[in-house]
Amino acid sequence: MKRFAVAFTGPSGSGKTTLIEKVAKELIQSKEVAIIKNDPKDKAIFDVEGKDSYKFSQTGAEVVVTSPTRTTYFSKRERELNDIIDMFGSFDILLVEGLKTLPLPRIAIFRNKIDKSYLECSEAIAIDETINIKEYNIPKDIDILNLNSTSDIIRWIEKNAKKV
Repeated sequence: MKRFAVAFTGPSGSGKTTLIEKVAKELIQSKEVAIIKNDPKDKAIFDVEGKDSYKFSQTGAEVVVTSPTRTTYFSKRERELNDIIDMFGSFDILLVEGLKTLPLPRIAIFRNKIDKSYLECSEAIAIDETINIKEYNIPKDIDILNLNSTSDIIRWIEKNAKKV
């Protein structure tokens, strides 16, 4: 089974979700794609108050909702990466948004300015024309990618993703 992973990081509003969405739409044409999104501020809303699944998840129990088109898992427990990967079962490529501490190859995404604090945990940066790269001293071991070129990003992923 082919199971590779890569992570994306960057400041809020930099375009992480948009880039992951573009990459996933392209990769899904030939690969099984899985995505993990970190919600560090715990602000994501997954169900509508008043619905049965919401009521069940509010009990604190582990809840799975199934239908003919999807399975949704509601958990009140933090999970380790390997546990989450095991839940997915088979996939070719896992795209992770956030989770800076995970030991995965990582692309940091920036618009308007580069936050140097992300460089120490990233192997590549993806930038657009709003950034003048000459204004920054980017370490030589960090690849510089065109944020607007999904094909460049995918080529980097295919070359650098880590087997998980």
